[in-house]
Amino acid sequence: MTEIRTPRLLLRRWSDDDLVPLSEINADPEVMRWIGDGSTLDLDGTAEDIERFEDEWDEEGFGPFAVELLASGELIGVVGLSVPEWLPEVLPAVEITWRLGRSYWGQGYASEAAQATLEFALQDRGLDRVIAINRAGNDDSENVIRKLGMEPDRDTTDPEHGHLLQVHTIDLTEYEA
Repeated sequence: MTEIRTPRLLLRRWSDDDLVPLSEINADPEVMRWIGDGSTLDLDGTAEDIERFEDEWDEEGFGPFAVELLASGELIGVVGLSVPEWLPEVLPAVEITWRLGRSYWGQGYASEAAQATLEFALQDRGLDRVIAINRAGNDDSENVIRKLGMEPDRDTTDPEHGHLLQVHTIDLTEYEA
């Protein structure tokens, strides 16, 4: 089983025990406002997400991790890798994504987990390049992207929802520099 430990976090595959805590995160309109059309997800929608996460792990050898606090074992969100099939113009590509419960914002957890995930992508999984797709105006995610050392690549429009998106990138040589 693939696991990554950081000083404060455990990034791991998904279990049945994650459904309820992730559904509570997904039910928060503030958490979901920058994702897709901004709709929250109920228990069934969250179960579909987890199933999709695990399918990606099985098919690609990477996917979104469940992120828990080492100190308590509490699930705080999702950070990981995904193929952004919903945005065909950037393909082939692998994106790094994150979604944390609101009570965990502003504590460096997203940056800590994303940095570990980026290292996993470029060094363990042998990817040459990783992108991040951020909805314009989401300054908190923009800050995480900057901390990862990613550079702006292009602006585009979400084909389904019409939002302005900013695509950032980093490749292995930039990461190692």
